[in-house]
Amino acid sequence: MKSYVPADYPRPQLVRESYKILNGEWDFAFDDEDAGLSKLWYKNFPEGKKIMVPFSYETPASGIGDTSRHDIVWYRRSFSAKESGKRTFVHFEGCDFRTTVWINGEHAGSHVGGYARFSFDISRFLKDGDNEIVVRAEDSFSLAQPRGKQRWKNESFGCWYIQTTGIWKTVWMEEVNEVFIESVKMTPVFYEGKLEISAAVYGADHFSAARFSELELEANVSFDGKPVSTTVVSLNSKDTVFSVNVSSREIHEWGFFAWSPENPALYDIVFSLKDKGTTADEVFSYFGMRDIRIEGDKILLNNAPIYQRLILDQGYWKDTHLTPPNDDALVEDIDKVMQAGYNGVRKHQKTEDARFLYWADVKGLFVWCEVPANYAFSDEGVENFTREWMEIVRQNYNHPSVITWTPFNESWGIPSVKRDRKQQLFTEAIYYLTKSYDAMRPVICNDGWEHTISDIITLHDYEEKGEDFLKRWSRLDEILGNEIAHNKSWYAFSDGYEYCGQPVIVSEFGGIAFDSGSGWGYGNKVSSKEDYVKRFDEITSAIKQLDRVCGYCYTQVTDVQQEINGIMDIERRFKVEPAILKEINERKISALYR
Repeated sequence: MKSYVPADYPRPQLVRESYKILNGEWDFAFDDEDAGLSKLWYKNFPEGKKIMVPFSYETPASGIGDTSRHDIVWYRRSFSAKESGKRTFVHFEGCDFRTTVWINGEHAGSHVGGYARFSFDISRFLKDGDNEIVVRAEDSFSLAQPRGKQRWKNESFGCWYIQTTGIWKTVWMEEVNEVFIESVKMTPVFYEGKLEISAAVYGADHFSAARFSELELEANVSFDGKPVSTTVVSLNSKDTVFSVNVSSREIHEWGFFAWSPENPALYDIVFSLKDKGTTADEVFSYFGMRDIRIEGDKILLNNAPIYQRLILDQGYWKDTHLTPPNDDALVEDIDKVMQAGYNGVRKHQKTEDARFLYWADVKGLFVWCEVPANYAFSDEGVENFTREWMEIVRQNYNHPSVITWTPFNESWGIPSVKRDRKQQLFTEAIYYLTKSYDAMRPVICNDGWEHTISDIITLHDYEEKGEDFLKRWSRLDEILGNEIAHNKSWYAFSDGYEYCGQPVIVSEFGGIAFDSGSGWGYGNKVSSKEDYVKRFDEITSAIKQLDRVCGYCYTQVTDVQQEINGIMDIERRFKVEPAILKEINERKISALYR
């Protein structure tokens, strides 16, 4: 792939040349009395603290490092602008949870949700010279709020960690013309050698038919710098759907390169919006030609069965918590996961930085995309969850590395889904809503147990002895028939649902604690490398002996705060040599495609 993506560009799937990163030192204030609005802090910001954006105030990297609860925080910084006749947008990659933005004392916009990207058009508020942006972020311990692994008590507990409040991902700006490409949705039509594109043009909402006739969209596809095809379409509405040809015998003898972990081939595509023949906007993107689908009890990638060797990845760092320290840290995690013999990650209870997905695309790492859970079922919780989930799906749709959507985990947010029809219908609604936007990828409703409607049956079992695991899982028909629990406590299906021949994956297991500290893991701690390897080998090999199970997900990549069950510690140091883990993970057992 030709490198159009700058090293710090936050949105690799839609790249423009003109952008400005607003990370760095901002003025900062706690607002524990909720007095900032009445005191007009968006016009008269209080002097005092500084913070390093994008790190939340709870992290050492922020320069504050206060882990106590402060529900309302404010930010301020200045930036320069020039009158250019263009639109200016400010983008927030992530700010938790309710965000309000002012530019030069004027309200520019608000957003609810902590994990998805959002943007505001701030053009009308700008002036030549110095400008000011002020941000108010309001968080809470509400269980109706999608929070993932963020605690809702004053102290960490179990597998819930220090909260993340306010800005925790990159803030940036870009300039565009009055009419520009707002979004592109790219769907590989694998068996036809085509790419289907749905493009939206911003600023054209009220155009007349005559005005639309002056607009054209050009898509130029290339591979490794070699041209593949050029397609030009005339626009007749704000949203346009068309296809481009990807097949070229000059590029590949069979027409095109397919994306896979073994060969993560990526095509470049440049979109140019022409207004009366003049280029009004130009953006770079990329795509991978790959087909992911289910046939019987197998998951197929490009028409071949795949065995998924996944590892649970919560994406935490010691000094920055949920925020990646830098781009190199993302690359390091991916490289080390692959060094240990895994071909994918289940991004657990977090929507990771878009640059992680970019590097997963480039390096060929499967990703399961998961939404952070809320922990109470209510009308407010349903609304919060649904809105943010669909923002996440839309945001991450184009990444070829993303092969599975996982909206629910272990009945979190749906605690009575086993019997409560309302909660069951909620999971069905999310399933079909996701499918209406993405017909390609499998969707898992309630990863771990108590499935309702789900394309893959995923079960969690932290049994520490391989022989005991095999003894129980030899009764797989009874597990899938809801006759016995698969992990001593939980059943595979909610009431009224049954197994329909779907693929089965053990999507959480292991979690071996190997550390001299006071933290915890699953089962008994081990005290030596030899004991760790023996247990890791026995349980991993036990799963691989199950012919009807087509993959697994080991817990987890790194230690996280009080949870010490990673294959690496929080500093990314392997606890045993990765070559040992790789040999166990890649060892051939039973079915040929493993």
